Amino acid sequence: MRKLILIVVLGLALGALFGQLMMSVPGYWLVRVGDTSFQTSFWFGLVILLAGFLVLHFALRLLVRLVHPVSNFKVWNGRARNRNAMKRTVRGLVALAEGRWKKAEKSLVKAADDSSTPLVNYLSAALAAHYQGRFDQADTLLKRAHLSTEGADTAVGLMQAQLLLDRQQYEEALAILTRLDRQLPNHPQVLKQLKQAYLSVSDWDGLRRLMPRLGAQQLISREERDQLEQRAYRELIVREAREGTDIEQVRGLWADMPDHLRGNIELIVLYAEALVRGGQEPIAERLLRHSLKEGWDSRLVLRYGLLDVDAARQLVTAEKWLQERPNDPDLLLTLGRLSLRNAYWGKAQEYFEASQRQRPSGVVCAELARLYANLGEHNKSQLFYRQSVELLDKSLPSLPQPREDKDVLAEKTPSHARSKGKDDGKAAGGQPQEAKSGAAAEKVSAAEKTEKKADEKKPA
Repeated sequence: MRKLILIVVLGLALGALFGQLMMSVPGYWLVRVGDTSFQTSFWFGLVILLAGFLVLHFALRLLVRLVHPVSNFKVWNGRARNRNAMKRTVRGLVALAEGRWKKAEKSLVKAADDSSTPLVNYLSAALAAHYQGRFDQADTLLKRAHLSTEGADTAVGLMQAQLLLDRQQYEEALAILTRLDRQLPNHPQVLKQLKQAYLSVSDWDGLRRLMPRLGAQQLISREERDQLEQRAYRELIVREAREGTDIEQVRGLWADMPDHLRGNIELIVLYAEALVRGGQEPIAERLLRHSLKEGWDSRLVLRYGLLDVDAARQLVTAEKWLQERPNDPDLLLTLGRLSLRNAYWGKAQEYFEASQRQRPSGVVCAELARLYANLGEHNKSQLFYRQSVELLDKSLPSLPQPREDKDVLAEKTPSHARSKGKDDGKAAGGQPQEAKSGAAAEKVSAAEKTEKKADEKKPA
């Protein structure tokens, strides 16, 4: 209502102004053509000129449309097709989000040629075809996506790599991602997919080199980075140690390792094992000794006792540790082993027995049994062997075992399995296994004879 009143007031004001101008400027127009003349007031002539201009303008526009009807129709038709393509694209994307892959692919492909964003259409359609298991069609759509838009190499490459990863074609995906990484260093999505590809193909060296870049881009949490770095270096050290390659490669890995990982006990033990296999036991001894000085761990002290270096110096070093940890069972076990290396049989016995008192162990009992056997004390040796077996048996997982009642066992065992058992190895507990023995064998034999006689008595 307010707008209407304002328009009316404005119209009256302009009318009054125009009337005032007409009164103040009383001029006229005079047009003479040959013997004919035309005269009118200035303001009326001005209105006629304005009207004539408008009529001429619209007449010219109409004439242009009549002269170029095909091009005008094409423009109109193109706009209509673009609107329809946009609607189909939206429907296709909605279907893709809802998991209706077939409908999504059909709508997106149909709208691609008329769409203002054909790259989006083809990439989304390729994804829909991939989810249907139509991998060849997905690859074809990716090619069409690449041809549809200039400068779409990165987008198409990332989509192709992701689809290959989903298909478990890891080598092909890694090749594409490596190429993209050279073209676009530190691209976030490329780095993320590279991490996935390296893990899939177990490329631990590539993964460890990738970790600093992921951390610099804040694409990975600190916890995940530590886990992946630890896993990568663990696998690399184990591989190098297993393959028996140049030990300098293993030492190079350790030198490249981040400082926070050099205190990891598992990696220290693995590195020590690699050094031992590479004939670098003195370096392994220094590593374990310094690591134990930084942080005590039973795995390190047990591995220290298995080294074959300067046994006398090792024993002196370990006995210094005993002053701070007199009741450590693992240290006592290590001292016993080092005493054996120094041929101190009595001292070794004392250390083993002290370790056994602190914490009964099947390993310690086995060491004592072996020591007593070589000292000629066979009764004690047998006693500790039995204790060792009992302790080790308690550490085994709970699994079904054969019953002592062999009659029941023989009944439950098929005949072919009983015959095969004659050639089998040892049963549980390390004792030889016999297929038929004692009363059970006699019963089975009697049963077989009875069945044979019954078969002979049957009429033909």
